[in-house]
Amino acid sequence: MPSSRVLLAVVSLSLGVALPAAAQTSASERPRTVAGVCGATNWACVAECIDAACVDRCLREDCEQALNRLKACTEKAGCAPDDTQCAQRTCGSTCQRSFEPAPPSPEKERTDPCQGLPAAAKKPPEKLVGTWTLSAASLPEEVDGGPQRIEAQPRADYERTLQVTPEGCFILRTSLGEPTLGRGSALVVRAWGVAELSGENRVTLRAKDGQAVGPVCGDKRVIPLTRKKLKFKGGTYRWDLEREVLTLTVDDASKQTFQFDREQPEGEKK
Repeated sequence: MPSSRVLLAVVSLSLGVALPAAAQTSASERPRTVAGVCGATNWACVAECIDAACVDRCLREDCEQALNRLKACTEKAGCAPDDTQCAQRTCGSTCQRSFEPAPPSPEKERTDPCQGLPAAAKKPPEKLVGTWTLSAASLPEEVDGGPQRIEAQPRADYERTLQVTPEGCFILRTSLGEPTLGRGSALVVRAWGVAELSGENRVTLRAKDGQAVGPVCGDKRVIPLTRKKLKFKGGTYRWDLEREVLTLTVDDASKQTFQFDREQPEGEKK
């Protein structure tokens, strides 16, 4: 049973809460991004997140000011919501300066990132297999010397899903839409790897690779999130499943909790 200090009620997904990064790297190991623009460094950071506050922090590093300039440009231009060409026509150069240039040798999208990964030593139970959508999160337990609780910062367009395959591969997806990246830009940021199970209810999400895919300033991009020196650390959680709700609790002193709803296959959706 969790400590009485753990917040019992879960807050809605729109309330950002801090999560110890599932895959942390030092500054020298992160993919390099030109200062003052949004790029691979930001997307690699986002790929490590489950909660909204973590995504917010990743976008504040250089990227936030660039996105604010782009938003100010489209607002000044008075682009109508249904005018899909306005932003590119009036703010195309501002958009190009807001994002890292496309790499000279474009990378192909990994449509099946689990292909080629080694199978987990212990396959996940059948009830854990599937696609899960994050629906709620708790505030972490306050720990002496640890960070203070973070004020909620609602961000509606961060959609996160966790997919677990029968072989033990996992894919963590975060969708960043136009409200965050500006008109003409939307990325699906993915990290994938092996879900290592130990004991009865402990799982470590050990990421191996990742990509950010989608239009940037109207042009399709496939952005690799790993470089030679980038190392994923992995995050360990205790998991529990009840009535099609998956609960992951960070296996550290914070005891932070995340709830996921099972996503029904397309043929079963009403």
